[in-house]
This record gives sequence, C-alpha cells and structure tokens, in this order.
Amino acid sequence: MSAEIAIDVRALSKSFVVTEREPGLRAAVGNLVRRRTRTVHAVEDVTLTVARGEVVGFLGANGAGKTTVLKMLSGLLHPTSGAATVLGHVPARREREYLRRMALVMGNRHQLQWDLPASDSYELNRAIYQVPPARFRRTREELVELLEIGDLIRKPVRTLSLGERMKAELVGSLLHRPEVLFLDEPTLGLDVTMQKRVRSFVAEYSRRHGATVLLTSHYMADVQALCRRVVVIHRGGLLFDGDLSALGEEFAAHREIEATLDEVDPDLRGCGQVLSSEGGRVRLRVPRATAPAAIAKLLSEHNVLDLTVEAPPVEDVIGQVFSSGTAGAVAEVPR
Repeated sequence: MSAEIAIDVRALSKSFVVTEREPGLRAAVGNLVRRRTRTVHAVEDVTLTVARGEVVGFLGANGAGKTTVLKMLSGLLHPTSGAATVLGHVPARREREYLRRMALVMGNRHQLQWDLPASDSYELNRAIYQVPPARFRRTREELVELLEIGDLIRKPVRTLSLGERMKAELVGSLLHRPEVLFLDEPTLGLDVTMQKRVRSFVAEYSRRHGATVLLTSHYMADVQALCRRVVVIHRGGLLFDGDLSALGEEFAAHREIEATLDEVDPDLRGCGQVLSSEGGRVRLRVPRATAPAAIAKLLSEHNVLDLTVEAPPVEDVIGQVFSSGTAGAVAEVPR
C-alpha cells in the first residue's frame, strides 16, 4: 500500500522581473525615462512528492531557490507556472484551513514580541489559530518540556540568548500543532549543543504527531541526523532526489582508500593521491572510475593487512556539486 502524499509539486516555476541600471547620475536620470529590466528564473520546473510523516532534506547553495520553493509551498509567493498541493490544499489560495495545518519556520525571522515574555505571544497565537484553551495548554506544556524552556517563556524575549530565542520561536510556531513543517535554516547561528537540541526536538515532534517536514540547512549534521531522503536543488532546478546514502554514489568524483600495510613508509606511486601516511597506515584518493585498478595495484604490490573504500563525506560531495557549475537532469534513486 503506497504512502499518502502530503506535498505534491508539479513543474513548479517562479520568475521575477528585476530592474537593471548602471551606476551614476546619467544612468539614474535615464532610468526615469526608460527602465531596463530582466527576468530572473529563481525556480524552474521543480517536481517532487513527499509522503505524510516523511522528513526530507532540501539542499542547495545560497540562491539556489530553496527558500523560494518553501515560500510558494507556504503560500507567501504565487508560482509563475506549475502546480503544488499540500495536504490537498493549493497554498497560493491561503485558505484558513490550510494555514491551520502548516507552519513555516525561518531561522532568520522572528514572530515573538521583543519586549514581552514569549508566553504572551503564545496567547496571541492561540487566539489567531483559535486553538481551544485546554488543547493549547497541553500542547504548550508538551513543547516546553521537549525543549526544556519552562523558565524562559516568562522572561522578555530581548533578554534571551539566540539559542533560547530560537527554541521559544519553535514552540510558538507549533502551538497549533501543524501537520506540515517547512523549516528554513532552523539552527542558523546556534552553537553545536543547541543545534543538537533543536534536531532532537524536530525528530521527536515528527514522531509524536506524524508531521511531514521539509528542511533546508547548511549544517549537514542537521540533514544527516533527521533525513533519510534528500532533494538537491541547483540554480533553480532539481538535481537529485533520493536516499542520502546514495548522494555520494551519484556525484562523488573520487573514492578514498584507507589501508593498513605490513611495511613502513611504502612507495605508493601510481596508487593514487596520498592524503596521509603514518607508518603503515595510508589514506589515498583516487578517481571513482579508476578505483578498482588502484585497489588491484595496491593489493598486488603490497602486503595489505586491512583495507576500506569510502565515498568522501557528504558535505564534500555537496560542495563539489555546487562548485562544478553543472546541473543536468534530476537523478532519482529508488527509496
């Protein structure tokens, strides 16, 4: 039996018309008479589906189109073309029932009142979403306990640290118990301990309530901890959609070979690029296509006690994809 679809995106595109002009007074005067514009394609033909309860990493370099997609799915932007439905609703219509079932959390945007305690803002959110008082209290207590901020919500928001404020923001965004979460850099600027706490919270919330999560983050630890599946967007187009473990297999240009040899300072010419060599323990980097030949040469010319072959770390693969400047057809890997 196939899983129920929560997010269904078909050939979604978004373009913006921007004004161009040269610097200087002459250009400024000329711009009053005749404006020069160009069209920027922020998102082009993105197609994907996300099942209910799935937590999906949405990766891309700065300016790749991630936030634009999230804003279209949350109804803040209207698509130029294509179609999207979330929980059966068309986001661009901004239907009240849809807004009650989703939440967009942006790490660099804040909804809490600066000079008031977070608890006062929570009461405002309760009124906006018309959450019954009894359910509101249960949900607030549950979220406050999960994030361990019981003493903090009674302090003015301006007195909280960045990490404390982000946790309070998360509670405020989830008081209406949304079924779909769009998380845009939720751990931005947080220290390692706070990032881990927020990740644990997101995972537990999704588990308890069956929430669907679409997560963007530049911290690969967030993605690795929460997401089995990742979607990579590059220059507005979909580049990869599949298991996180398969990302390296699809795009890594190299393999790393770690071997323990029965000799000290071995001659490894022709076996690959030496990344490290200490005693008989060596680490080599070889092009993916020549990895079998390099392994065969290593085994035939040296007494190998132990050997492992790995794809490079996923963050290195992502960086390689973005810096290559090439985005071909989307690669889909069975899940």
